[in-house]
Amino acid sequence: MALIKSCNVNFKNQNQYIIYPTNLCFENNKIYGLMGHNGSGKSTLLKILARQLKPTSGKICFNEQDIAKFSSKQLAQKIAYLPQYLPNLGYLSVKELVKMGRYSYEKLFFKNQDKELIEEVMRLTNTLSLSNREIHTLSGGEKTRAFLAMLLAQKSEFLFLDEPLAALDIVYQIELMELILKLNKEFKVGIVLILHDINLAALYCDEIIALKEGKVVFNASKQEFMQEEKLKDIFNIDASIIEHPKRKSPIALF
Repeated sequence: MALIKSCNVNFKNQNQYIIYPTNLCFENNKIYGLMGHNGSGKSTLLKILARQLKPTSGKICFNEQDIAKFSSKQLAQKIAYLPQYLPNLGYLSVKELVKMGRYSYEKLFFKNQDKELIEEVMRLTNTLSLSNREIHTLSGGEKTRAFLAMLLAQKSEFLFLDEPLAALDIVYQIELMELILKLNKEFKVGIVLILHDINLAALYCDEIIALKEGKVVFNASKQEFMQEEKLKDIFNIDASIIEHPKRKSPIALF
């Protein structure tokens, strides 16, 4: 089992804590929902975990190895990161984007297994029909799936996703969460994603981590999270908890 740990990680801006000293552990057989109010530090923490941002102090370890010592190519084989605001890649096609996911394996030519992998991840993310489309012509949902296909081509052991549902309507939100569940359960990819929807988190995540003003105020199972007093304390909302009639998972009514 692959593990990522944050060891006394913190981040300051002008001597003010954005992220207070934090110790967390992530396993690659689980889906983690990172939640909290806007400005609570979720994106900052996610960027630190993915080595997109250097912590003020502390370290992130992958299987006890400090990721700060990994080369960029070594890191890409361990961790993949999807930002909230996807980059503008001009006239690059979807298939060319997905091929970029193989850069960390440093090959001069694509082998048959690379081509098969690219086709597999595009089929998995339902992007095969978009192969020749240019990225700038895609809808928000199509673009998210294309970038996710690229990350899957990296064959990383963890995916860090910053609000991947933000640009999607409810149909594509469910579709993407089903895909995330499949990746985790069938391919053993550990996933940490920022979510704002409490009920989607309860349906699809194994564990919830909640931040408040830069501090981790909750880190446990979704069953423990979906308690009326917990939701009141973290989000200052009044909710009633019932059982989902089909999934037997707790959901909140407001």
